[in-house]
Amino acid sequence: MRSCRDITALVSQGLDKKLSLGERLAIGLHVMMCSSCRNFQSQSQFIRRAAKGYIKNLHHQPDNKTET
Repeated sequence: MRSCRDITALVSQGLDKKLSLGERLAIGLHVMMCSSCRNFQSQSQFIRRAAKGYIKNLHHQPDNKTET
């Protein structure tokens, strides 16, 4: 079984690129048994979604500048 350090690195990489089947299986097996890595995965995904939502929201808001 891979170490927690390896799994957190794979989870982080998986946010930016498609992982191989073996890598995804390694993560899945590990997070079934390791609550710390499961929490890391969940929190990483939440932060990614929040950041994307923030960026999307920035692009859809008008400037708040007031003209004098």
